[in-house]
Amino acid sequence: MALCVVLDTNVLLSGVAYPASLPGRIVAAWRGGSLQVCLSPYILDGLRRVLPKLRAKHGLSDAEIADLVDCLSFEADSVTPEPHHAPELTDPFDQAILGTLLAAEKQFQAKYLVTGDKALLACASRYTVLSPAEFWAIHGAG
Repeated sequence: MALCVVLDTNVLLSGVAYPASLPGRIVAAWRGGSLQVCLSPYILDGLRRVLPKLRAKHGLSDAEIADLVDCLSFEADSVTPEPHHAPELTDPFDQAILGTLLAAEKQFQAKYLVTGDKALLACASRYTVLSPAEFWAIHGAG
């Protein structure tokens, strides 16, 4: 069984927009079957909100954005974030992302949240949160 992780919105966005980047390699590993990914509606909704910012660079139409998010949602395992409050996280969206990790750990034995979000990365002493570079250094060769 493939290693299971939660990919934050910023990793998905970077991975889709820049396939040669580390997030791009992580997304490619997922799409190639060597990673199992868990997402929540919060992560997918966040992606729907930020993908239009790529319109100028990548020329994605609204329909193409919707199709891309739908494809990712079908390929991922979906979880409802666990209700949880980490006092160090002031952004409610970050709370939902952390809740996604906790739900994915219980339901799918997810090992990590992979994110570029500094507030979430600051929680790494209490939760299994890694940056894309840290994740790739550990698991990229596999």
